[in-house]
Amino acid sequence: AALPLLRAAVARAPAFVAARELLVRILAMGPDVAEALDHASRLVADDPEHGGHAMLKASLLVRIGDQEGARDLYRAILARDPGRPRVWLNLGHVEKTIGNQAAAIEAYRRAAALDPATGEAWWSLANLKTVRLEQADIAAMRAALPHDAVGDERAEDVAQMHFALGKAFEDLSRDEPAAAESAFAHYARGNALRRSVLDYDPARTAAAVDRHAALFTPAFLAERAGWGCPAADPIFVVGLPRSGSTLVEQILASHSQIEGTMELPDMMLIADRLQSRVDANDGEGGEFADMAALLAALGPDDCRQMGEEYIERTRIHRKTDRPYFVDKMPNNWQHVGLIRLILPNATVIDARRHPLGCCFSGWKQYFARGQVFSYDLSEIGHYYAAYVRQMTAFDRAIPGAVHRVIYEAMVADTPGQVRALLGAVGVPFEEGCLAFWQNRRAVRTASSEQVRQPIYTDAVEHWKRFEPWLDPLRAALGPVLDSYPDVPAGW
Repeated sequence: AALPLLRAAVARAPAFVAARELLVRILAMGPDVAEALDHASRLVADDPEHGGHAMLKASLLVRIGDQEGARDLYRAILARDPGRPRVWLNLGHVEKTIGNQAAAIEAYRRAAALDPATGEAWWSLANLKTVRLEQADIAAMRAALPHDAVGDERAEDVAQMHFALGKAFEDLSRDEPAAAESAFAHYARGNALRRSVLDYDPARTAAAVDRHAALFTPAFLAERAGWGCPAADPIFVVGLPRSGSTLVEQILASHSQIEGTMELPDMMLIADRLQSRVDANDGEGGEFADMAALLAALGPDDCRQMGEEYIERTRIHRKTDRPYFVDKMPNNWQHVGLIRLILPNATVIDARRHPLGCCFSGWKQYFARGQVFSYDLSEIGHYYAAYVRQMTAFDRAIPGAVHRVIYEAMVADTPGQVRALLGAVGVPFEEGCLAFWQNRRAVRTASSEQVRQPIYTDAVEHWKRFEPWLDPLRAALGPVLDSYPDVPAGW
């Protein structure tokens, strides 16, 4: 309701800065990034030295993948006022994404020096994965931690400092095994703080998996064969975070016919819009009792239009004329049935990693947003098991529709796995895909620095140093752990 009023306001009074700024902020909440960017550019052009407007435009440039443009804006702000830790932090993020690790480290350290209580600065340093925090860093973080109860206004910073301290002690544990206990304690404290402010119910995930398996049967999918948008452009890489999906994306994006984008929200937004139609019933026995009923009611035109909508929505992220592009949103495993309905010719790659390695790695990761299941060892274990259960049911319903990449197999036989991966997409093998670490494309995930190195084996069993504390995770995983890389008998 606000948008048409704000558009009318700035049309009548183009110099009404407050209205235009509010219009940008509301547009930025949805998919209309291009319109938001147009208005933000007008704000910056009218007042080039207004740091807030430049920050707003830079955030939108990051969203569409223009990291260099955002970097230039952040640098211009800091040239005028170098005492702004948040701007240094944002500059560090874009430098990291572009691949300028030294510049990212410098920016993060400037942010931490200006405000040692900025937990995001410390965590961002640790999250580079290739930087070891020193004893002086540990001391600075400990000094910045509060000595009493953590209030809501500081909970995020304190949680991030605990995650950073966990990484610092984990690095020390390579030479001092006793440090593993301190690392785990800090990770546990950070996770507990993060979990305390999140709304997540594992039962909802389990119920959604049951509904997905019940709906997407062989007969249901066969009846709808040929529906949807015929475009074969998208390559969906799904699974859990920290499963090797960024490695898969980097290999694919090193092919001359495939463009890497980032973790795109568009399929989830389409699914959320469908869910809102169900929620609108408000328990009053409306048109659709649940998502399964709504999906079952979709017709051929509905599926085609949603597929075309996805292609149009993601076009802003495509910077080349390559025929294929990668959407690396891992959570799209929840929507593989919807993907099949609306984009039947898209490729779906399931990136899977050993349950203990994947879940423990996810648990010790502070995510910028989402992944609310990952801050409790039992919950992330149940989530992994639910994911395997749904993907197994989908494999059974439509064999061969999903190509699976087992991380440990990729490490052990990279050439063979890369050939199979490219074959699943339908493109010829290229040697450049084996030298994926030389690809200087922007990478916006926690693995950005790791995929700029050749494949290494250190991460395969890193969880073993923490094995004494992983019993809750083992129990939650249940038979999925014992059967990996296969699935439990009877599933």
